[in-house]
Amino acid sequence: MTIRLLLADDEHLIRTALAQLLDLEPDLTVVTQAASGDEAIAMALKHDVDVAVLDLQMPGPDGIAVAERLAGAGRGIPVVIVTSHGRPGHLKRALAAGVRGFLPKTTSARTLAEVVRKVHAGGRHVDPELAAEAIAAGDSPLTPREADVLELAVDGAPVDEIAERASLSPGTVRNYLSSAVTKLGAANRHDACAIARRMGWI
Repeated sequence: MTIRLLLADDEHLIRTALAQLLDLEPDLTVVTQAASGDEAIAMALKHDVDVAVLDLQMPGPDGIAVAERLAGAGRGIPVVIVTSHGRPGHLKRALAAGVRGFLPKTTSARTLAEVVRKVHAGGRHVDPELAAEAIAAGDSPLTPREADVLELAVDGAPVDEIAERASLSPGTVRNYLSSAVTKLGAANRHDACAIARRMGWI
């Protein structure tokens, strides 16, 4: 039996090299590839795919959002996330979205092939180091609204612009930012953004 794969990564060289390596496995075949989240969703719905191997960070919806969309579309395609950004918050988001495999890009092609087989058979696999980091980091101290506002502040947008984009008053935005800075033990909102992004909480 051949396991049919969707492979999505916006870096063409990495994607094609990985496809060639996986195609060397006698029971795996890459039937379609994608360079963005939107393309990954379209290809998954168009082709008969058994497992989707997705990069975490791609243009459009990221790998976790793609997994959520596929689940919402009623396509029970098991998803394996491969990432160079294995932050604790990302892992927790991925597991909450039903992702069945989560690996760093430093993983060998052989290990990835084994994980694909395991996930296809109904199992799960999380890289042990990433799992340990996620457990040690604990849960995000931010409320969903604080995280949203902090994410809008990442590019240095002024409070009025953040307020307009979040449909909040400037005073409420300042309160959320102040609360986030305090909870993260940050020096200011720019520092808070950096901490939250490093942890994968935004």
